[in-house]
Amino acid sequence: MNLGLVIILVVIFGYISNWINWRYLNFKITQYLYYIGAFVHESSHAILCLLTGAKISEFQVFSSQPHVTHTKSKIPFVGGFLISSAPIFGGLFFLYIINHFALNDRFSMNYFYNDWLSTLLQPIKLIAQMKFEWQSLIMILLLLNVGAMLGPSIQDIKNIWPMIILSFFVPSSFLINFCLIALSLILLNILIQICLILILNIFRVKES
Repeated sequence: MNLGLVIILVVIFGYISNWINWRYLNFKITQYLYYIGAFVHESSHAILCLLTGAKISEFQVFSSQPHVTHTKSKIPFVGGFLISSAPIFGGLFFLYIINHFALNDRFSMNYFYNDWLSTLLQPIKLIAQMKFEWQSLIMILLLLNVGAMLGPSIQDIKNIWPMIILSFFVPSSFLINFCLIALSLILLNILIQICLILILNIFRVKES
């Protein structure tokens, strides 16, 4: 299993998730939920800017193009990579905090993946834990925009593409595991989106 490949898959499926929202689920509620994901995403960038010595000149969430404008990190190469990849770690931490403190660990998740099969099966296992209760509703609403929360943007990729190439040669099981968790949650996000689209289409057929 390769870190560079996993990062690229996180980027691709994160983009697919956002595209599905824009194309098929463009409602007020999903727009508001998008801003939650965008806030976590941009806040993760901002925190790593502060930690790596980059000065923030603009922090914008509530716009069509949420972004953080900053100077270069004082840590060469690695600092820029950490800033641009921060949403993967910040988003996972945010979801952990919500599940642990707000939902009292309602949802359990395998945090150590060993293969692709575990990555693909984890979304099914999480869906199996969903019930008709407020905790499940909150988690579903948050998961609807995990792509925006965890997935690096196109600009992020432009900023760190040399490091992504180098990551193909980095044998870090810790980083691979974190990225696999992010990929698994984004796949769950897409699965929830598809189910919601099917439900909406069924209601439209009945109404017609």
